[in-house]
Amino acid sequence: MNEPAASTPPGVARAQPLMSIGEVLGQLRAEFPDVTISKLRFLESEGLVEPQRTASGYRKYSWDDVARLRFVLTAQRDQYLPLRVIREQLAQWDASADGPTPSRPTLVAVGPGGEVPGRPAADPPVDSAQVRVGRVDLVARSGIDESTLGELERLGILVSDPPGWYDGDALIIARAVAGLAAYGLEPRHLRGYRTAADREVGLFAQLVAPLARQSDPAARARAAETARELVALSQQLHAALVRVGLRSTLGR
Repeated sequence: MNEPAASTPPGVARAQPLMSIGEVLGQLRAEFPDVTISKLRFLESEGLVEPQRTASGYRKYSWDDVARLRFVLTAQRDQYLPLRVIREQLAQWDASADGPTPSRPTLVAVGPGGEVPGRPAADPPVDSAQVRVGRVDLVARSGIDESTLGELERLGILVSDPPGWYDGDALIIARAVAGLAAYGLEPRHLRGYRTAADREVGLFAQLVAPLARQSDPAARARAAETARELVALSQQLHAALVRVGLRSTLGR
């Protein structure tokens, strides 16, 4: 991994301006639209960040805390890493504060506006569930044609919601289908993916539903994190099983 953009010597963090949890939320929202105060409290309860406390018990975050939160949220969003793995990486970073190591994760200091020194500003990512892509745009951006889109919908692999509009995950699915089509796979070959996904949804729903039904925001945040980790583990399992299955074909 790359080295942190800046390292704060011991004792310096407490001299930094401190922010309330609401101010931290404002810093992170542009890049992570789905982050909430409950999410920040959840990450604290999991030991991933330790804000200071005032005498009255209010949380106070430094810029180092914000950088740490940004690393956690980025690792979840871009790499689908479970909290256990992220916690281990942060522990390695903490343990190697006196010197760089190859496994040290990137913790980047940010400015008051969320900018990263020396790095051009990028358009903030958007939650895939909030994306709305029209039918014509989906075809143009994914590389599939109208007939393939119709077949995917007929098979239940792609669903428009509301009718005629697709979310970010639908675009990901369509692009994956286009990539597989380049190797000769047709929509009819992909029915098993839909069936397997539905089975996983049924299994995982049993695990997260009890938490998701609770009125406690912390419990709902834990349900979302559990779902995220289950999806990441499922992807790892599927990829490993396919690799193992192909070894005999590849002569390995």
